[in-house]
Amino acid sequence: MKKPDIPIDEVARLNALRSLNILDSPSEERFDRLTRLTKRIFGVPIALVSLIDEDRQWFKSSVGLNVNETPRDISFCGHAIHGDDVFIIPDATKDQRFADNPLVLDEPYIRFYAGYPLKSLDGSKLGTLCILDRKPRSLSEEDLQTFKDLAAIVESELAAIELATIDELTGITNRRGFMLLAQHSLSLCYRQGIPASLVYFDLNNFKKVNDKFGHAEGDRALKVIADQMKYNFRDSDLYVRLGGDEFCALLLNAHKILAEDVVTKFLLSLEKYNEGANRGYDISVSYGIVEFNHNHHQTVEALLAEADSMMYKQKKQKINLRS
Repeated sequence: MKKPDIPIDEVARLNALRSLNILDSPSEERFDRLTRLTKRIFGVPIALVSLIDEDRQWFKSSVGLNVNETPRDISFCGHAIHGDDVFIIPDATKDQRFADNPLVLDEPYIRFYAGYPLKSLDGSKLGTLCILDRKPRSLSEEDLQTFKDLAAIVESELAAIELATIDELTGITNRRGFMLLAQHSLSLCYRQGIPASLVYFDLNNFKKVNDKFGHAEGDRALKVIADQMKYNFRDSDLYVRLGGDEFCALLLNAHKILAEDVVTKFLLSLEKYNEGANRGYDISVSYGIVEFNHNHHQTVEALLAEADSMMYKQKKQKINLRS
C-alpha cells in the first residue's frame, strides 16, 4: 500500500480548510442533496464529500457509508488532491498502491474509486467529491463531465462558506476568519512546542487620506497594504484585515526575531511602492510584535490586545516626534 504524499502547499492548504470552520460540523442539506444526486446518477453504493485534514479524511456528507472519517494514510482522496482532474481507480485490487489497503481488504471493500479535487478560492485542494463501488467499473467521457459538473456545485457551496470569512475589499481573511483559524493554530503551536508571533498593523494618517483624497483613495491604500502583505509574508502566515485600517499577521514557526525580519521586508517593500506610486501621500504603518506565550496568551484576544497596545505606543511616539 502506498500512503498519500503530503502536498507541497500543505500548511496553506490546511489554513484554507480550517478557516472555513466546517470540520466536525453537522450535516447540511445543501451537501447531502448533492451526494444523494451523485449516488443516483452513477448508480454507486457510496458518494462522499471528503475533506482532507492533517491526519484524517472527514466526510462533510456521506451516503452509503456509516463512518464519519477514516485515517488519511489509507485514504484514496489523499491521493486525489494532488491532481487537477478526476482521479480514477478502475479496480483497486489490481493497483499496487491500493491492493492491500484496509478499505479494499475489508469494509467497504472498495474496488472502483473516482474523486475530483475540490478547490478553495485560492486554489488550495480541500478534499474531493468521490464515488465508490464494490465492483470494478469505468466512466465514459460523458460521465466524467457530469461528475465534474457536480463537483463544481460542491465547490460553489464551499466558496459561499469561504466568502463569509473573506474581506470583500482586500480579498484577504477578515476578522471572523482570523478568529476561527487563529485559535486552532495557537492550540497546535502549544501542543507541538512550535513558536508563533503576531504582528498588529495600523495605517498612519488614514483619516487624512480619506479627508483629502477621498474614500476611493483610502480604499486603494487598504488594498496596497493587503497586497504588500501577500507579497512579503510567507505562505504559512495568516494575514488579515481586522477592520477599518487595522491589519494583523500570525506567523507560525516564527520567534519574534524572525517576525521582525519579515516586517522589515514588508516595510522596505512599502517604501519602494511609495517611491513609484507618486500619489501625493505615503502609505505607512505603525505596528506591534508579540511572541506567543501560552502562559500569558491563553486566548487569541489576549495576544491581539498586547500587540495592539505595543502598536499604539509606537504610533504615539511617531506623533510626538512630529510635534
